[in-house]
Amino acid sequence: MNSRQHASGKSARWRDMAEHIVRRGSATVTELAESFDVSVMTVHRDLDELERQGMVRKVRGGATAQASNVWESNIAYRLMAHTAEKDAIARVVAGLIEPGSSVMLDDSTTALAVARHLGELAPLTVLTNFLEAIRLLAATPDIRLIALGGEYHSTHDSFLGLGCVDAVEAVSTDVVVVSTSAVSDQYAFHQEQEIVLVKRAMLGSGTRRILAVDGSKLARVALHRVAPLDDFDVIVVDSNAPAEMLQRLRDRHRRVEVAEL
Repeated sequence: MNSRQHASGKSARWRDMAEHIVRRGSATVTELAESFDVSVMTVHRDLDELERQGMVRKVRGGATAQASNVWESNIAYRLMAHTAEKDAIARVVAGLIEPGSSVMLDDSTTALAVARHLGELAPLTVLTNFLEAIRLLAATPDIRLIALGGEYHSTHDSFLGLGCVDAVEAVSTDVVVVSTSAVSDQYAFHQEQEIVLVKRAMLGSGTRRILAVDGSKLARVALHRVAPLDDFDVIVVDSNAPAEMLQRLRDRHRRVEVAEL
């Protein structure tokens, strides 16, 4: 095998290993070694590379695609996680949007679920920094689409950085829909400061601010505070969230909408 074939084989194994971990949420080193017929040391080197690429996170004895309080999960994993809950939330959020209005969506997969319903509300003006949402809405009739540019980040499939913040701050929209990685009794959180800066700018550019989060994110914290919950006009969460957490959220916030599955 020549060096080019060797590199190609290694890249294919990295891709397949990442997909394996994403599908299952996590995997042990032993499991990966057996599945890919390589040594434990090779698995460790492969996981080092996948972590460098932002695909997975190494943990003791293996790797995970799931988020921690300092690490956001890869877009491939987030697209697969809690899809029924996100779609239920998206239907409720869509019901809060008036035809003819302007809507800003962040780069969350929950906001992407909302984007799938916006064609029913057209005409609309939609602004987003999420490339997957841009692809989706570009083919939707009667949607005026404004792409919020910046530096492209493949881990999130979105545009971030100063260019994106500047683009967001140059506009004002009727509605802003954002999601975050964690929600406590008082704050919404995210792990990565570049994403936090964009979300904060979006909240400052919207007349009505909607926080859309599935129940797995409740009663959690992450490294950076995005905003106090009082900054949001509506919080939408799914009915699979534990009843105690929903009640605590209702006790502290003036308007909580529960999306029934």
